[in-house]
Amino acid sequence: MNKELGQIMTAVISEVTEKAVYAQKNGQTYHVTSEVAKQVGEEVTGLAYFDQNDHLSLAIDIPIAEDRYDWAEVVNVQRDLGIFVDIGLPNKDIVVSRDHLPDIKQLWPKVGDRLYVTLEVDEAGRLWGRMATQDIFQQKAHKGSKTQHNNDIKGYVFELRQSGSYILTSDFYLAYIPTEEREQEPRLGQLVTGRVIGLREDGVLYASLKPRAHEVLDDDAQMIYEVIKRSDNHKIPYHDKSDPEAIRAFFGISKGAFKRAVGRLMKQDLVEQDETGTRATQLD
Repeated sequence: MNKELGQIMTAVISEVTEKAVYAQKNGQTYHVTSEVAKQVGEEVTGLAYFDQNDHLSLAIDIPIAEDRYDWAEVVNVQRDLGIFVDIGLPNKDIVVSRDHLPDIKQLWPKVGDRLYVTLEVDEAGRLWGRMATQDIFQQKAHKGSKTQHNNDIKGYVFELRQSGSYILTSDFYLAYIPTEEREQEPRLGQLVTGRVIGLREDGVLYASLKPRAHEVLDDDAQMIYEVIKRSDNHKIPYHDKSDPEAIRAFFGISKGAFKRAVGRLMKQDLVEQDETGTRATQLD
């Protein structure tokens, strides 16, 4: 087996034609698949691999190689083999074996999802994609902080567990999503959006994919909550004993609708009420 396969290597340009550039190393000739302005005798560095026609090739400026990780987009799914990802090779996609994918097919990545992968070479010289383990993510990720609480986050799912899912955020923080903080289990490689709800001792963020309480309110409740948020001391002088006409004049809704809306806000622990009015509980 060619020990250079999957490696970033340097070869010497041996032939330049109108249609192709070739380089050699250790008696092996490689087709340089990236555009390079080189002359015979000059060195060129790139990733060594077999293209889709089993020709030895050398690709320049490829971020992924053995022991080098980067994001790769899913471009095809074959249930009997695995998923194909694009690592930037001009004429070859790389397979992540089904052996490393979830047993539940619905949790497999879909086309357009992204995985953080490196390359590995089997005994036959074939290139495979291997997903990064949590240890790799721990080495590369930043430690979270309490100041991030309630921040919106976005990231790709890289590990699925019975107790929850792990994502790497767009700004390189690790976040853990417990099962109770999602409506359904996200698939591997899926881009999800959520919010920070806590911090683990090791610097991993706790996150939720569920909407904030006020984001699931109906129109009346949302309107009343917005009024409260904009009022002095986050309080309004209206409650369930207020005059119906005063409520209608101020809010444009009936007293019954007002009471139902405030009831929903109280159920979400967003407001509290007494004989002087209704005030927000989470904005002080």
